[in-house]
Amino acid sequence: LPVSGELAGRIVFPLVREMAATGAPVRVPVVVACRVLGLSTQGYYKWLKDPISQRDWDDAHVIDVLHDLHADDATLGYRFLTDELELEHGIKAGENRVHRLCKIAGITASHHKKRSKAGSTGPAPHDDLLAVVDEHGVVRHEFVADAPNRVWLWDISEHPTREGKLYICAIKDVFSNKIVGYSIDTRMKSSLARAAMRNAIALRSPDETICHSDRGGQFRAKRTQRLLANNGLIGSMGRSYGAGDNASMESFFSLLQKNVLDTRRWDTRAELRLAMVRWIETKYNRRRRQRSLGKLTP
Repeated sequence: LPVSGELAGRIVFPLVREMAATGAPVRVPVVVACRVLGLSTQGYYKWLKDPISQRDWDDAHVIDVLHDLHADDATLGYRFLTDELELEHGIKAGENRVHRLCKIAGITASHHKKRSKAGSTGPAPHDDLLAVVDEHGVVRHEFVADAPNRVWLWDISEHPTREGKLYICAIKDVFSNKIVGYSIDTRMKSSLARAAMRNAIALRSPDETICHSDRGGQFRAKRTQRLLANNGLIGSMGRSYGAGDNASMESFFSLLQKNVLDTRRWDTRAELRLAMVRWIETKYNRRRRQRSLGKLTP
């Protein structure tokens, strides 16, 4: 592993100490060993006096917390992780320090990694409970329910403004096609999905509802899975990049795109947020008639 500077010293200094030891098979003076390895003799003796500094202990603690945060939401980059350290754990650290520690620990945001081949988004924590095999052996999905709160679909969509992107996570009841919960934010973190689900739970008080999503990191996050389990909900996930895995939710977002986003150029996130809320609450859920419901509204 090619490393340099202070980190390289901490890694190689134990080797220098071993080579310079009195009982070494081939004893190499400290000055010679440091010169050959490109290290500072002064740095070696400073390290020898305090092999594990307080800063090393502090960095190790922060790295441990960063690993936990990354395990919970692999989509977070070092800037968002910096925010989470302070907001969730009370640890104040600069972005440069967090970037350095993430590099040492090998922590990178999942969307910064090279795009993997189709089918390799990572293991799903749930089976695909809505998949069926037709008479031709083709796997497809049945988005049907015989009563409210039997099957919910949830997904995330992004929409641009002049200020930047705005993200919405929406949850739809398959029985009525009604949006029973949603959350809007400027960041596409796993907390966006959890906020939408909490809203739906508060509104509907579901029990053993199947909650179907794609394999996005926001839905695979450990906190998201705990939220489902703690509320008696059943997770379901489609295949990696499978066509039609969540087609019913995609149709809702298509309507949102047509009726809100494409109607004008949005200058601010606040304007677009208000327009999306108004359309969902006053148009889609209350006035828009749907043929699947016998031309009734959700």
